[in-house]
Amino acid sequence: MSQSHRTRGVKVLKAVSSPLRLQFLNLLFDRNALSYTELMTALKMNPSRDAGRFAYHLKFLLKTSLVEADVETKKYFLTDLGKMIIDVADRVEKNAQKTKTMLVRTSHSTLEEFDSSKITNALIKEAKMPPDQAQRTAKETEKLLEKSKTKYLTAPLIREIVNTILIQKGQEHYRHKLTRLGLPVHEVTSLIEGKDTSQGADSILRRAGQTIFEEYTVLNVLPRDIADAHASGAIHINNLSTWLLKPNEVVHDVRFFLQNGLKTTNMLILCEGPPETFESALSLLFSLMLHSTSEIDDLQTLDHFNLFLAPFMRNLALSAAKEHLRLFLLRINQHVEAAINLTLSLPSIIAEKSAIGPQGKTVGKYADFAEESLLLASLILEIIREESIAKMLLNPRIILKINKETLSNDKAKAIALMAHELAAERGVVYFSNAYSDVKKPVSFSSTGSRFEPDLTGDWETDTLRTGRLGMVTVNLPRIAQESEKDSTKFFDLLRERYELAARALEIKSRMLRQREKVVLPFMTQNANGDKYFRLENCSSLVNFAGLQETIDAFGKRESATGSGFKWELLQNIVNLKMKGGKRRGKRLFPVILQSREASERLAQLDVDKYGVAKVKFSGVREKPFYSTVKRLRLQAGNPLGISAESLEEIQRLKVLNPGGNLSVIELGQTDYRSEDLLNLTLLLFENQIAEFIAYNRAITYCCNCDKSWFGVLHKCPVCGAISTLTVFDRFSFS
Repeated sequence: MSQSHRTRGVKVLKAVSSPLRLQFLNLLFDRNALSYTELMTALKMNPSRDAGRFAYHLKFLLKTSLVEADVETKKYFLTDLGKMIIDVADRVEKNAQKTKTMLVRTSHSTLEEFDSSKITNALIKEAKMPPDQAQRTAKETEKLLEKSKTKYLTAPLIREIVNTILIQKGQEHYRHKLTRLGLPVHEVTSLIEGKDTSQGADSILRRAGQTIFEEYTVLNVLPRDIADAHASGAIHINNLSTWLLKPNEVVHDVRFFLQNGLKTTNMLILCEGPPETFESALSLLFSLMLHSTSEIDDLQTLDHFNLFLAPFMRNLALSAAKEHLRLFLLRINQHVEAAINLTLSLPSIIAEKSAIGPQGKTVGKYADFAEESLLLASLILEIIREESIAKMLLNPRIILKINKETLSNDKAKAIALMAHELAAERGVVYFSNAYSDVKKPVSFSSTGSRFEPDLTGDWETDTLRTGRLGMVTVNLPRIAQESEKDSTKFFDLLRERYELAARALEIKSRMLRQREKVVLPFMTQNANGDKYFRLENCSSLVNFAGLQETIDAFGKRESATGSGFKWELLQNIVNLKMKGGKRRGKRLFPVILQSREASERLAQLDVDKYGVAKVKFSGVREKPFYSTVKRLRLQAGNPLGISAESLEEIQRLKVLNPGGNLSVIELGQTDYRSEDLLNLTLLLFENQIAEFIAYNRAITYCCNCDKSWFGVLHKCPVCGAISTLTVFDRFSFS
């Protein structure tokens, strides 16, 4: 080292040997920049008495290049050398007081000595704070901790103190990024010691993880206005915990796996090749559903199930086929957490497609296996009827597609009658209208989500290997409250809420597309360069809760125009879709579909906000909900068996059908013959009144007697027990 450098080093050390000059440096470090007068005031020096001493020390710091002056602002600030000196001085001080070092229990379950540089690094890395500002905040945190004389710290506590300092300084944008996600100790304890003794460890862990991802999505992904709208109950983002990770639904094309086998990213399970037998085909499809469950939120639909499996039924003994099917259905009911739809197609245009058979080979056309496909559909319904004698088999759900050929084929008609018998007794079958256009088959899931050839015109590309991306529910009664029943203000707010919902869905679409290989490795597997899941073809739904409650609220004030307002409301919703169609794509749809999670939460938030007397809701005071299902009431003497009001309702709501629709026909406690229900279904379908229907009734099951009855019972008619009763009603809170 040269003599000149050594001399300069001595001068620097001499500069900080004075407690006053060191105080100068610390002040400039903490305050960033100060004027001559501000410095004197901060040091509590008298301008008349201490001016000479102050000038001497300041000049010394300027000469040693520890401090510089800004000519324009006339303020003094630390140089890089000055900052280095402060850092060295801090370390010297810590080493001198090593016995007083604070210990920190880190998030990695280790004990370490407190080091403010880790706070600095965290602020720079996590909050993207400028280094100088991060250093000052870290030092202020350290001073606050030292004043508290705390000897034992935790990482979350330090983070809380840093966030407090950031809030005090008005730096909320940094605090927002630095927020720690997780549950308070009390909530974790409540989860572990919860009253629900059947939940198990996996359920507790899953609920804790869901909470973290909900917080992350609200704090770090969604814009403030969307997050606030969800929190306040203006909208409801369905499945918020998996918003960034999973689509809601998938419509499978089982031919892809029957031809290519099953590839899995789980190294513990060997990949399965194309199946050779009916039993191995069912085993492969069961594996498909299990693996898809980890990447799909709610529902999986296996479309044209009986048609696509028909080639594997040839020359198979009936008893063997039935037992393989029974085991398959029971395994789904017991082991697959997601809801499963099996769609059964009676003869259709799809039958002309090339059929995939054993070992993935082409074996003619599906029309060649018409008998096998009908037999397979019949066996599935027969097994479900047998297994549901005592307790309903709730998973899988069956969707039966009915078209013009159904009644002309005796076997197809028998299947339709059997399905309606199940619907009359248990309400476990859905019916899809295939009358409208057999050249463009439409697919439905049991939620009512609808998929048609509206993108490319090809039914395979547009309806299979795609699904529902997500759904956001708009709270219509809240808009009625906020608009004070002023229709102009109502429609302005409606447009705002629709935009919020559409933007939230756009964010989900963008995030999933960016990360699909990470979060959907199974669904995006390739075969010969052909990716399985067509994420880009998924639909996004803006759902509307509380339509009837909103009409009732407006109708009381202007009863003469109540129905007029309803039509105007529906037209406004359709116009919102049309105006945003080019910008947001064809598959963003406004709908009215069942959403128990949204209907209950939004109604409860409104009751809490406005009071039970001011809110129109369905259900009871203790369990309010908003309507999200189109219901048809049966009425004696009517040619269709349905009240005129119900028919008018369903006709008006047709404008919202393209994205999804479901009409629920309530059976109550009355017995109905399967022939009568089939005739009703055919009338609804032939006259294009309904596209997708479900017959519903409440069923009470006693696990002690292993018996069930129509209606909601509070006491078992056989054993008299109360606590052993379970009520099944898919649409009771919607």
